[in-house]
Amino acid sequence: MNNRLKVMRAERDWSQADLAERLGVSRQTVNAIETGKYDPSLPLAFKLAALFGCAIEAIFIPE
Repeated sequence: MNNRLKVMRAERDWSQADLAERLGVSRQTVNAIETGKYDPSLPLAFKLAALFGCAIEAIFIPE
């Protein structure tokens, strides 16, 4: 699944480690999501949406 996570994170000037800390996951998890190697669980997707103040659909784009 494609996503806008890297762009949204960069707009806030956050590193992958910053985002990982805010989500309670590892930096490797953030990297895997950004590169499309890992699709987050639904609870994690909701955490991301809440953190960025948007709908899940604004972050993740179905292929």
